[in-house]
Amino acid sequence: MGVFDGDELLDTWQLSTDVRRTADEWGLLVAGLVEPTLLMADLDGACVSSTVPAALQEVRVMLSARGAGLRTVVVGPGVKSGLSVLMDNPREVGTDRVANAVAAAALVGGPCIVVDFETATTFDVIDAAGRYVGGAIAPGIEMSVTALGERGAQLRQVELDRPRSVIAKNTVEALQSGAVFGFAAQVEGIVARMVAELDFDVDDIEVVATGHLGSAVIEECRVFTRHEPSLTLDGLRLIYERNPR
Repeated sequence: MGVFDGDELLDTWQLSTDVRRTADEWGLLVAGLVEPTLLMADLDGACVSSTVPAALQEVRVMLSARGAGLRTVVVGPGVKSGLSVLMDNPREVGTDRVANAVAAAALVGGPCIVVDFETATTFDVIDAAGRYVGGAIAPGIEMSVTALGERGAQLRQVELDRPRSVIAKNTVEALQSGAVFGFAAQVEGIVARMVAELDFDVDDIEVVATGHLGSAVIEECRVFTRHEPSLTLDGLRLIYERNPR
């Protein structure tokens, strides 16, 4: 979540998506985070993106109850993004991926590949004409590390941090090596294949990293040309601006 003044990002927060959280709970949480920066009553509008329907419904109820007259844009079918989506079924594309592509197209144009390290690791491709042409979805870093710790009889949960070397000398660093260097290699491999399919010189393609779970991996990847932590929020701001009342 972020608060903008025009195109300036004033502050950001990371929230868990808990489907049990009610509209009232969302209201208290959001107000408690936002109001040290500015009053909820001072907000002009809100743009919301979520791939979790139950949470999205409660957030919509919260905004309706707390923000009388607050212009709210919910990213989804029928909302103008300014982005051509060349998919078999454009409605299947996650709204977070749409927001990332909108921001990347505005920031660097095309051809461009966006890699977002969140619950899933997503790869989104924008062609030279600024159109969304597809992508890939892989299991997220945190999800994979958690699953390995839960399902491996002699394994454990570890902090996602760079180990001393790829060839680890203990179990904790072995898990970290597999996660950090393994995911870095995955990203480099998928991006290389996408670049080959785009049929452009690799130096002509921007590769943008975003997402709050990728800091350790991003540093080990040799393919990124930019790191834009607020890319999704920038995309939501642009979509909001493209949908005037």
